[in-house]
Amino acid sequence: MVGLRVATESGDRLGRVHDIRAELTPRTCKVTGLVVGRIGFLERLGFGAPGSGSRLRGHDVVPWSAVIRADRRGVVLKDGTKTR
Repeated sequence: MVGLRVATESGDRLGRVHDIRAELTPRTCKVTGLVVGRIGFLERLGFGAPGSGSRLRGHDVVPWSAVIRADRRGVVLKDGTKTR
């Protein structure tokens, strides 16, 4: 999924998937969100990561509940989806 284009139903481009957020339990791994946008790219490079000297203030995380479709063509989100 990393590297796929992210857009809304109406075609507004939000960037690319740079990372995936998930909750790990003893038996499962549940996807909770996708990191998109410039801040997500910087985080993927290590800026703002735990233990690094620089901390980023925000994350461009799109909740997984907003995903309509995710396949090799890209990720489509519900219209009006905002990052948190």
